[in-house]
Amino acid sequence: MALPGRGDTFSALPFWQNGPSPGAFYNFPNIRPTPDTNTFQRSKAPITTATSVLGVIYNGGVAIAADILGSYGSLARYRNCPRVMKVNNNIILGAGGDYADFQYLRNVVEEKIIDEECLDDGFTLKPKSLYCWLTRVLYNRRSRFDPFWNNFIVAGIQDGHPFLGTVDKLGTAFEDKHIATGYGAYMALPLLRSAVEEKGELGLSRDEAKALLVRCLEILFYRDARSFPKYNIATVDIADGVIVEGPFELTHNWEIGNMIKGPE
Repeated sequence: MALPGRGDTFSALPFWQNGPSPGAFYNFPNIRPTPDTNTFQRSKAPITTATSVLGVIYNGGVAIAADILGSYGSLARYRNCPRVMKVNNNIILGAGGDYADFQYLRNVVEEKIIDEECLDDGFTLKPKSLYCWLTRVLYNRRSRFDPFWNNFIVAGIQDGHPFLGTVDKLGTAFEDKHIATGYGAYMALPLLRSAVEEKGELGLSRDEAKALLVRCLEILFYRDARSFPKYNIATVDIADGVIVEGPFELTHNWEIGNMIKGPE
């Protein structure tokens, strides 16, 4: 390539095609200001929120559980907001965070299932496929600075084996044998991990897994100000398929509060 001689002008090619210029703001694609105010609208904070979702793999399936409270800030406003749903005959989905965002994505997923059933080609959505799709959707919205304020747990049976994965609002995703979102990641996850490690290769039974999740929900009800004593629990089993149960009510005893002593 010939270099410009003396007196010639030289203009460098843009460092990033259609990208941001140094010292300037970058206009992301597919984002338009509102016509009335010429400003951009973003979800700066969730409004009606829900707290922890718990999940654990047992011998032959997966169980997840969550309470049914929707909190309006610190107010326990909506007391019948189920967050555990059946996707198809081998997938269950649980969500925490903003309840409106969950409702929107739930409708999108249900539409995908209906479209799939209309094809009638013998194929059904698998849990890893839904898990991968959620990572792309959530990461896409995060990249547009307009995230879905949710933490999802995807559970199901993939090729005869239990599957459990989680995706957060940034698109961060991982799989594990025991998962807890929200405040449960601090209070319930150590209990789930301890119970799974204690059983070793034998694994938990379905009844043991459900009892463990209920025990964790009880502890969260005592410790988490955004929790609620009513909950749903769902299992997806190799033998029995998907079962969503509830709402049930936790047994609790607040007389133990008299035993707590603090600075006065």
